[in-house]
Amino acid sequence: MAAVTSFSLFRNCAATTVRAFVTVKASNPNFTTFLLPLHSRRSLCRVSATNDEEAAAKVAAANANGGAPTIFDKIIAKEIPSSIVYEDDKVLAFRDINPQAPVHVLVIPKFRDGLTELRKAELRHVEILGQLLHAAKIVADIEGILDGFRVVINNGPEACQSVYHLHLHVLGGRQMKWPAG
Repeated sequence: MAAVTSFSLFRNCAATTVRAFVTVKASNPNFTTFLLPLHSRRSLCRVSATNDEEAAAKVAAANANGGAPTIFDKIIAKEIPSSIVYEDDKVLAFRDINPQAPVHVLVIPKFRDGLTELRKAELRHVEILGQLLHAAKIVADIEGILDGFRVVINNGPEACQSVYHLHLHVLGGRQMKWPAG
């Protein structure tokens, strides 16, 4: 069989699909279509997504200290629309535009106050950190996932942090697996 030179994946298949189509372009001009088990498609998607996420995280880290408004600052200012799930005077929670679970909500402080990532947390941030966790619980209640949800904080480029404005991911609506990473 000719060497595979590129993959094109149909990534948005329904979760109940047992098999997925993957088009493989070989070194000759002919295309061959194969049916692969869903787990193989997911593995290929994961590799591609991982490389994209890692590259984006490195770019974001390089630009993190510029002081420019983040996309989250623009969402807080209502310059960019979002699907808000919960809001109070200190915290905003909205749906992730690239959900990794049936429920995927981001919880952010409205004021960064130097909290671009968790490693920069200081004693003065204790109150807002607690409010973020409490807001995560409120989001889980609103979304009907109190019986099982996960809270994730990505810290730095090696954790694929892509926005340098501290944020929590509230994930649920499906069985979570362990280990997480």
